[in-house]
Amino acid sequence: MPQSSPGIIGVIGVGLLGSALCHRLRRAGYHVIGYDTQAKQLEYLLHIGGRAAGSVEEIAKSSTTILLSLPDSGISKTVCTNLMAYTSRNSTIIDTTTGAPEDAISNSALLETKGIQFLDATVAGSSSQVHDGEGVMMVGGNKEVFNQCSQILDDLCDRTFYVGPTGSGARVKLIVNLAIGLNRAVLAETLALADASSINLQTALEVLKATPAYSAAMDIKGEKMIARDFTPQARLRQHRKDVELIRNLAEQHNQKLPLSDLHATILDTAINAGLGDLDNSAIYKVIRDNLS
Repeated sequence: MPQSSPGIIGVIGVGLLGSALCHRLRRAGYHVIGYDTQAKQLEYLLHIGGRAAGSVEEIAKSSTTILLSLPDSGISKTVCTNLMAYTSRNSTIIDTTTGAPEDAISNSALLETKGIQFLDATVAGSSSQVHDGEGVMMVGGNKEVFNQCSQILDDLCDRTFYVGPTGSGARVKLIVNLAIGLNRAVLAETLALADASSINLQTALEVLKATPAYSAAMDIKGEKMIARDFTPQARLRQHRKDVELIRNLAEQHNQKLPLSDLHATILDTAINAGLGDLDNSAIYKVIRDNLS
């Protein structure tokens, strides 16, 4: 087993976002070792010169800085528990998973008992945006640990914000995802009406971008909706999970979210129609085709 080195970064979870983060690390000159329960996910990492691990244990014994990019924070909790048995004291876990803030707090407290540092470092932006350096990272945790990790965080995303104590990164990510998701749904409904009323969609999109109606969703998802190209950059099913986390956060603070409640219903319709593993821009198909 290779000795741990600060120049070797471990990545657990090498899906869409995880692969983009691996690209950013390799581009910055780090050696990267990755692990995923689906071995096929590791092909891209190998292609860009990374190394594949066969277990969480191998990751822990190879690196003192480990990134997590997992489907949900429940899985993250399980992985953090497993890492405790193998990770050396003063190692750092940087969790980019979109999940429940309370899980981030729980993970941090658990790892702290073994002298392992933890940051919840969530990422805004699609996998393709992160790949291209256009992601935004929102980091919660101990400020001193944040400062220690500033170089790697800056290498992962061009803009990084320290947003407060542990759990804050997860909270801000949910707030950001609320706005992004609703902007995407508004764009889908807008283009659906343009199409139904015989307006050229390229023209409609160009006009929208030039007016106060503009949102970044138009740049990121507009062409995908028009082309009905729903190749996943971020899966619709994953955003439905995020909407539930958003609603749970609101409930904890007695805040009503009527638009998010409606959004959840539309996303459920999409999933029931078999669109859950497509790109989240597939919400356009639900609205335009009047699926029910």
